Order: sequence, then structure tokens, then C-alpha cells
Amino acid sequence: MRSRIVGTGSYLPEKVLTNRDLESMVDTTDEWIVARTGIRERHIAADGQATSDLALLASRQALAAAGLRPGDIDLIVLATSTPDMVFPSSACLLQKKLGIRHGAAFDVQAVCSGFVYALATADQFIRSGMHKRALVVGAEVFSRILDWKDRGTCVLFGDGAGAVVLEASAEPGILSAHLHADGAYADILNTPGHVCAGKVLGDPTLKMDGGAVFKLAVRVLEECAREAVEANGLKLSDIDWFVAHQANVRIITHTAKKLGIAPEKCVVTVDRHANTSAASIPLALDVAARDGRIKPGDLVLMEGVGGGFTWGSVLVRW
Repeated sequence: MRSRIVGTGSYLPEKVLTNRDLESMVDTTDEWIVARTGIRERHIAADGQATSDLALLASRQALAAAGLRPGDIDLIVLATSTPDMVFPSSACLLQKKLGIRHGAAFDVQAVCSGFVYALATADQFIRSGMHKRALVVGAEVFSRILDWKDRGTCVLFGDGAGAVVLEASAEPGILSAHLHADGAYADILNTPGHVCAGKVLGDPTLKMDGGAVFKLAVRVLEECAREAVEANGLKLSDIDWFVAHQANVRIITHTAKKLGIAPEKCVVTVDRHANTSAASIPLALDVAARDGRIKPGDLVLMEGVGGGFTWGSVLVRW
């Protein structure tokens, strides 16, 4: 038994924050941001709009695309670094909002690699026969953990959610997944604050060594892509679509160049969405699926890299 993606969905909050808007908030310019990241705008969740709210709207789209009802789902895996609360998990809150009262639901925390980790996890549950249909979601409200005075980080991130429905199938959709982590790099990207005795201790905003992250990301994404195609007896030239984590357009283009993947095969949404962490891959995937770029039979390589440090890839036959 294998698993196939049978539906995709996404949601972006209504509020759009452009680079021009940021010029009045922090010492930066539109030209500076675009030249270094490719980002032009990002979406920001409304006050009171939580991760599970964004996930709900993306999930409804994915279910509709799959022609399924919420009750057909027996597993929810939600990737996020910005959960609604300490517990219960945002996956359980999403399950309640969908009206599902059976199966399993849990969160996965691997930061920007979260969706890849969640997709690989759900795939294994379906392969084992334990579950038949899974809802896999990446959802974030990163705007809540940013220091809006730090021009090196606040310009990079946005909020959003993306979702896919996985279904058991005799034919392989997900060919393989490859997950990695190395905690030795924890210091170059983190949010060090935590809650203790009702108080926030440490700094609860995101910290990043941009240069170190860039170098590591390009290296591990290249290695993981090669690992994925070699594991399936394929070549990099067989890849029809490269859907990488949308952190920075330069990371995507540098990685694609190292792999020999043509620019027109790269799905890029970072200009409109910015870095939405675990939501970035499913958001980009949904865009390409809905505009008709990804067609049945296409070979799609998804890759993520994020704090931890974590990284991984999923190779899919559409």
C-alpha cells in the first residue's frame, strides 16, 4: 500500500504588508529587500486569527479538491512552530473545527521543514495500513514571533496555511521521503524564549544568522535532492517540478543551478508570500496544482530546510 496526493488547498490572510509599508516601520527599502530575498509582499493574520483558523480554511479547500468530506479523514498531521497554545495541539483544534471525532491528530514541529516531515509521517501511517486518508497541513502565524525593529528578520516572514489530502493507493504517489537533522546548528536560527511559571523567559522573537543559514541551506538541499532521485533510480533531469521551501529566491535559484534544474521548473511564490515556514511548500504546491502547471504523471520534488537544523525531501509522482 502506498499514498497519493488527491487534493491541495491553501489560505492567505486578507491583510497584505508590502515592502513599501515596511519602509515606514523599519530602516529598510523595497529595493534592498527585493535584491536580497526576492520578496515584495507578505500576508499578516488578523488579531485573534490563530494557526488552526488558517489551517481550517486551507483544509476545506484541499478536501473539496479531493471530493471528500471531513468525516472521510482518519489522520491529521499539522506542521507548525506557532501553535494556538501550549496544548492541546493545533491539529486537535483543527479536528474539532472540521467536526471530526475519530482517528488521530497531532502536531509536528520541524520549523520550515515541518511540512516535509509531516508528509513523510503521514505517508508511513498510510503505508502501514493504520490509516486510509490523511490531512497534512502546514500553517503558521510567524508575524507573532518577529521583532518588528529587526530589519534583518522582520522583512522575511509572513503568515499562511497550505494543506494536502493523502489517500491509500496501490499505485505510488509518494515515491520516497528523506529526513535529516543536526542540532549542532541550533544557534544559527531559533526563537529562544519560553514560558515558565506564567512568565515569558528569554527572548520570544526569532533570531537568525542569515549568512550561515544561506550556506547550510544550499548545501543540504542539494545533497537531499540527489539522495531522493538516486534512491528511486532516477536522474535529476527527470524532475518536472522543483517545489522548495520559499525562504529566499536566491536559495532556490542557487540550489536549482547546482542541481541543473532549469529556472522554469522551479515553483516560486516567495515574492508574494514571503517565508511562511511550514506553510510555504504546500502553499506553493497548491498554486502550481491549481494553475495547471503540475499535471498527472509529473515528477515533483519537494524540499524543506529549517531551524533545528532540520531538512528533508519528498519525491512525488503526481
